[in-house]
Amino acid sequence: MPKKKKYGAVLSRTGINTGLQVGSYVKVADNSGAREVMIINVPGVKTRLRRLPFAGVGDLVVVTVKKGTPQMRKQVTYAVVVRQRRPYRRPDGTWVSFEDNAVVIVAQDGTPKGSEIRGPVAKEAAMRWPRIAKLATIII
Repeated sequence: MPKKKKYGAVLSRTGINTGLQVGSYVKVADNSGAREVMIINVPGVKTRLRRLPFAGVGDLVVVTVKKGTPQMRKQVTYAVVVRQRRPYRRPDGTWVSFEDNAVVIVAQDGTPKGSEIRGPVAKEAAMRWPRIAKLATIII
């Protein structure tokens, strides 16, 4: 595993089924003031012509805030995917899926904007983003 840092995380895209794409509306799992965001870009994902970029658990995405406080609405910011509904397989053979899709709003270097995270966080996201793991109450 490479130890280079980009956007505050260890670079490693594991073989996780990607359950989100550009245009997906996602819940926000922290107390930053945003409640619902839309994914508008996934940095580092190269796809075929006219295919939408995709993201999975632990990936950094660029989002725009659709619902939330007036100060947060219409802002473009970074977020990390911490839960996804689509099942994905772990190296030990177990399949994991959550009941919703959720992200945590972060700065570009990976520091979370909120001070708490509601709900569970996937182990893959916690391993890749240690600052999010510190705030998480449940890691599954």
